[in-house]
Amino acid sequence: MSPQKPMLHMVCGKIASGKSTLSAELACAPNTILVSEDAWLDALYGEQIQDGADYLRYSARLRTIMALHVTALLDAGLTVVLDFAANTLAQRRWMADIVRASGAAHQLHYLDVADDTCLNRLRARNAEGSHAFAATEEQFRRFTAHFVPPTEDEGFTLVRHDGQAR
Repeated sequence: MSPQKPMLHMVCGKIASGKSTLSAELACAPNTILVSEDAWLDALYGEQIQDGADYLRYSARLRTIMALHVTALLDAGLTVVLDFAANTLAQRRWMADIVRASGAAHQLHYLDVADDTCLNRLRARNAEGSHAFAATEEQFRRFTAHFVPPTEDEGFTLVRHDGQAR
């Protein structure tokens, strides 16, 4: 029996669509590691991130080193769940570069969730205080304005999830 080829799981969905929940579920598989953008950003830059511009600046810094790190994990034979938003074409191009560099199998999980559902989840998540970053409804709307659903022609193996289960 041959060892299973490493897989890169990526997630795409609006704020509070269930990306981190799905990522945690996927990361329960053997030989799988979860790499969470929110956890790394919070640990490295938490108090310095005050708005969307801060997020974009620090996220870009993190992605620079994470591309090398994730590629090394995949090259070592581990499956990686990359809990970084794949919500824009630029974000997905960054992820496609990792797929090309590693040669790993991949799946882009698209959480297709209505805005109202995401906002309800966001309010509940913020009330619980269970997330590293408590986005406001205004931030949700600003980030959602830049959201671009993935398409088949981007070259990813797409796995579509509707918004009912998360």
